[in-house]
Amino acid sequence: MNKSVLTQPLRLSSVSVVQLFHSLTTTMLRLTAGRVGSLVARRATVALTTNSARMASHEVAQAVDMSQPMYVDRLDTPLPDRPYTDVLTAADKSLKQKEKGPWSQLSQEEKLALYRLAFHQTYPEMKRPSAEWKTVLGGMFIFLGFTGLLVWWQTAYVYPPRPRTFDKEWQAKQLQRMLDMKVNPIEGFSAKWDYEKGQWK
Repeated sequence: MNKSVLTQPLRLSSVSVVQLFHSLTTTMLRLTAGRVGSLVARRATVALTTNSARMASHEVAQAVDMSQPMYVDRLDTPLPDRPYTDVLTAADKSLKQKEKGPWSQLSQEEKLALYRLAFHQTYPEMKRPSAEWKTVLGGMFIFLGFTGLLVWWQTAYVYPPRPRTFDKEWQAKQLQRMLDMKVNPIEGFSAKWDYEKGQWK
């Protein structure tokens, strides 16, 4: 092959250069738009499936109708608005029928079962002290311990060393200098120092 042909620069017309540039940019834009579109589609699919899975995993809380009678164990309310047990079994229904008769025919267990149908807790059960104070006290001690560790860490690694003006020797020299300068000699600092005896008055 002729070397002169290879070494000669490639000469293109201005129209062919514009066409080549246009085709290259169009191809690149098409590729970029395709990639962006597929990326957006993938992200949207992942987001929708994740949200659907999250929504499916959560249970919907039931709204409480506050206009209906409610059962609450309270010391100041001996008779709640409704009995503790609403839905009765066959045994509970027969026990309720037996309740309408003379109570002398009821056994102690049946009387207790009737009480538990109407009430969840007895007064001694409601008044029984709980161990919640242990949890509160433990939480307080954990918080105080963590705070102490944080203060110690800051003192050891964060704060700069104490200034020398806090040293006892420095404060003694500062006091002596103030006395030598007779700071506030009328009614203040130096007025309380006896210069002849060298001691406080």
